[in-house]
Amino acid sequence: MHDPHKLRSRGPSNATRRRSVLAAVAAFLAVALIASVYSLAHAVPSAAGSSQAAGTAHAIARSGAGAGAAGAAVAAPIDAALGNTIDAIVAANSEYQVGVALMDTVSGQLHQYGVAAPFEAASTAKVLTAAAFYSMVEEGSASLEDTLGAFTAGFQIQAMIQDSNNDSWSLLMDAVGLDNLSAYAAALGISYDPQVNTLSTADMAHLLTELYEGRLLDPEHTDQLLSYMQHTNFEDLIPAAVPAGVTVFHKYGLLDDELHDAAILANSAGSYALVVYTKGTGLADVPQRTAVIHDVTAAVTAALF
Repeated sequence: MHDPHKLRSRGPSNATRRRSVLAAVAAFLAVALIASVYSLAHAVPSAAGSSQAAGTAHAIARSGAGAGAAGAAVAAPIDAALGNTIDAIVAANSEYQVGVALMDTVSGQLHQYGVAAPFEAASTAKVLTAAAFYSMVEEGSASLEDTLGAFTAGFQIQAMIQDSNNDSWSLLMDAVGLDNLSAYAAALGISYDPQVNTLSTADMAHLLTELYEGRLLDPEHTDQLLSYMQHTNFEDLIPAAVPAGVTVFHKYGLLDDELHDAAILANSAGSYALVVYTKGTGLADVPQRTAVIHDVTAAVTAALF
């Protein structure tokens, strides 16, 4: 949710500010549980065995969607009609800054709507930090059993992604190194400065696509990271608007004026990265921007699945 290096650079008031922001977020999450006005009803399965379940879901979702799959169904195109619908949703909510990226993970076809410029990425950028650390593990310069703080690095990755823990993020960013994190992003074709924590929706969609298609990490780490992107501590954005039969892997972000969600949506018919970033005026308009994210998600799933 927060850029941990910004928080630590603001002096003695950091802890107070962190507690106040987290208290506000906690209050919002509590309200979200009962605010059916803007949150669609959804069931959250038990997190027990989530890594195995997500690996299975990933395999099933990709079984007919990957390039070269025998008898694979042809993915629905991201066509002008869908683009017009998303443009209309963005235009109808012009009091907010809204950026949407939609990418077919197999073809790499990318479409952007609304604001194309980078947003403050909030906690969605935690996926990049996780991928960078896993990459270090695969290169042999780090281990998931390394001690970071009071726990292992593997534990901290899960806490950072599934529970959006900011202390875990700080520890992992320190372990990777800010310069190394920027260099890792640049090698993927992504412009990212950890000091300002900004990403475009297009870059986030590209990151998710590379992860999902197995071009970022080895299969074990791919499935593990995707497993942490299910049954998170906040499922009321993109996941809440996805119909049955579509698998969702996502990372949300909530910081000050920013409310974001970045997801992979997949079933046997196809797989897509959907990223919706919004900027408003604080927590007061979170319900309205949640509805925008729901509307975009509903339009995408209706057209593509």
